[in-house]
Amino acid sequence: CHVASRSTEGASREMGQVAAQPWAHCSELCWEVFERSFAIRRSPKSSSGFVLFPYRLNILLAGMNPLYFHAVNVILHCLVTLVLMYTCDKAVFKDCRLAFVTALFFAVHPIHTEAVTGIVGRADVLACLLFLLAFLSYNRSVDQLYVGEHFPPTASPFFLLLSLFLGTCAMLVKETGVTVFGVCLVYDFFSLSYNGLKLRNGAIPQRPSRPPVPAPWGSSLSGRENGKQQQQQQHRCAQRGAWSSCHPPGPRQQPSLPVPSRAIWAIRSYLTANNNQNFLYTARPFLKRAALVISYVILVLYFRLWIMGGSMPMFSEQDNPASFSPYLLTRFLTYSYLVAFNAWLLLAPITLCYDWQVGSIPLVESIWDVRNLATLFLLLVMTLLSLHCIAAFKKLEHKEVLVGLLFLVFPFIPASNLFFRVGFVVAERVLYMPSMGYCILFVHGLKKLSTWLNKWRITVPTLFALLLLLFSWKTVKQNEIWLSRESLFSSGVKTLPHNAKVHYNYANFLKDQGRNVEAIYHYKTALKLYPRHASALNNLGTLTKDVVEAKDYYRRALQLNPQHNRALFNLGNLLKSQGKKEEAVILLRDSIKYGPEFADAYSSLASLLAEQERLKEAEEVYKAGIENCPESSDLHNNYGVFLVDTGSPERAMSHYRQAILLSPAHHVAMVNLGRLHRSLGQNKEAEVWYKRFLGGRGRLYYHICISTTPSLLEGGLWLCNAVALLQAQVLAMMGRTKEAEKMTNHILNEDAECLECYRLLSAIYSKQELYAKALEAIEKALQLKPKDPKVISELFFTKGNQLREQNLLDKAFESYKRAVELNPDQAQAWMNMGGIEHIKGSYITARDYYEKALQLVPNSKLLKENLAKLDRLEKRFQEVQEKDQT
Repeated sequence: CHVASRSTEGASREMGQVAAQPWAHCSELCWEVFERSFAIRRSPKSSSGFVLFPYRLNILLAGMNPLYFHAVNVILHCLVTLVLMYTCDKAVFKDCRLAFVTALFFAVHPIHTEAVTGIVGRADVLACLLFLLAFLSYNRSVDQLYVGEHFPPTASPFFLLLSLFLGTCAMLVKETGVTVFGVCLVYDFFSLSYNGLKLRNGAIPQRPSRPPVPAPWGSSLSGRENGKQQQQQQHRCAQRGAWSSCHPPGPRQQPSLPVPSRAIWAIRSYLTANNNQNFLYTARPFLKRAALVISYVILVLYFRLWIMGGSMPMFSEQDNPASFSPYLLTRFLTYSYLVAFNAWLLLAPITLCYDWQVGSIPLVESIWDVRNLATLFLLLVMTLLSLHCIAAFKKLEHKEVLVGLLFLVFPFIPASNLFFRVGFVVAERVLYMPSMGYCILFVHGLKKLSTWLNKWRITVPTLFALLLLLFSWKTVKQNEIWLSRESLFSSGVKTLPHNAKVHYNYANFLKDQGRNVEAIYHYKTALKLYPRHASALNNLGTLTKDVVEAKDYYRRALQLNPQHNRALFNLGNLLKSQGKKEEAVILLRDSIKYGPEFADAYSSLASLLAEQERLKEAEEVYKAGIENCPESSDLHNNYGVFLVDTGSPERAMSHYRQAILLSPAHHVAMVNLGRLHRSLGQNKEAEVWYKRFLGGRGRLYYHICISTTPSLLEGGLWLCNAVALLQAQVLAMMGRTKEAEKMTNHILNEDAECLECYRLLSAIYSKQELYAKALEAIEKALQLKPKDPKVISELFFTKGNQLREQNLLDKAFESYKRAVELNPDQAQAWMNMGGIEHIKGSYITARDYYEKALQLVPNSKLLKENLAKLDRLEKRFQEVQEKDQT
């Protein structure tokens, strides 16, 4: 009577519980996290094992309470905001007010909701924090006060090495973190080194044939003129708001020189600085740093590829349809448009969704598609920003545009499909890092706008405050969407009804909730939108009651994806139930082949082989399963059942204990271990495990069982039989009715007066549509003559249900009537009596019964619908009578 446990098939992935590890094994834990994160086949391999370590710390310190996971994410977001403000103050605006405004704008941007609210988004937030720290460390490593003939040397090797370390950590957390090295090198070349040369020369050499280039800030002016300009600047700074920086002004620029010409001239002057000396000689300190960083990045990328097993992530067509298009033009136009679409999400986060796959954004297949205008417009904007950056190259303002562009463009490159295929169409969380650049550019634009408006400058802060309020409101509303699975998945259906993936996810949720009719509707909707959705077909097969239809769904799923291990598993089990065992064995072996981490497939195959007396093969399957799925508590429990059946109780005991060690709440393994001790005559040990089971959630079922079946307390078998009955109830709820029936009959053989056993048998037979047997079981329960009127009322109610299923409405009505006589609060019985009268056409009597039921359950939608139906029928009847009279 030992019971094998099976994990219910889940269509959605959830982070499993991780056992707490002692601090002494911290180094082993780190390496284990590394290996396991990248070794999984078909995994995205984009969020590395490094980020799993904070999750494990969460579990170690606070358990699996989601509140603390979210709290850590919010704290990290606050840290990123503070570090961004510091970065803007020290390396971008040189103005704490503008830095604060930038950080404030970043803090409330709605695009961050997915990264901060979703627990899995921690990778993006943590990588962003490390990204900024690496950038600041690199900035600190360069001597910014250097005056000489070379580019500034490395002032602090420690901070340079620290930058490499932090950048590596950022990359190990999220692959986009590696872009910090490119940002540092470009910033070094165009900003830090430029300042060093500028300070040495006082001004960049100019050609006499060109209009004079404005002297940079920091160059010497004549004493009186300089003093006068400083006084004027201080007076202007006192009147300015937070939109303008208070640095010394440079001389007026020549208005006659066009912006592109100024830009080209500035770059040429810069590259030919230091009296036209050899550039390689001049840039030697920078080139040393660049060589070190580039070599290190190549080494780190090779290490990451090695950790990933030398393979790139594998994705399906539904993850990124454009990357699977056979046409180069379609891929190019779609990728280009997606860049513009992401830019629009940063600019106007109006329509946000947790998933943008499968039909959310149709492919751009023609150059005449109107969406190409968005791509061209973005190209124009980026070109103008680049020219503006180059034109502002001789002023400190060029840092604002330069850093903004670097922070915006570089972190987005890995998600652009430029170098490798990514596993999404649009993902809001990957915009977390690029949004820093957007916020810097936005504030820079507001500062310029404030300067241009002059007298109307006050309108800019006002409009910005309104924008902050709007963004804050949108962020709050988005967080409400992320409160639960239902709100999240239903919002996807409302926001993107043409997205097959959101219908599929919502159907998975409905399936988990037992709302199968709605789930079937959304699975079919997903298939209409994306007919090649193999998983939707597989899950439809699990919901249909028609065996032929289910088999058809599984086969269609396998036609689309022959390696769909869940469809192979489900079809194998279906054939197994039909007695086609050889075919089932082949399918289950294939399920293991294409999904070696799927523990249920090992259990199902091994039990099938054991049924065929192929015990050696079955044991080999169990051992292979435990080797590939060492943390599957169900597999250990099932192997223990197999060992008991094959005469190895001692080995079985160790696997039961391992199952409980892996899953301390594994009640089936507790009961199995207790029954094994009892069969070996070790009654004290058996009692310990039974009581441990009853100390958990089994206690409630135990008290229900004892209150309805006092005979279980008699004799020495009370505890064993009570637990066995609970076990049978669990099996029945899991749909394993044959095993539940067998166990219940076993209890009845030992105790023929087990009232709850007859009730359970009735429920099992009813589920098997054996209504005559179900009625017989209830009759036997009534013959025991229980003393509690409510228990008798429940039995008559159940009897009425069985009679109604056999269409014996009169007898069913009498049973329901007897039930309400014993317990007038039995609302369901009143409603069923009303339903029978409704069917017979006794509308007045039916209304009376419905209204009595409604008094007991005033919020019942079904009762209200039935009363509304009666109203419509009576109205039609009156209309017919009026017509007959006329």
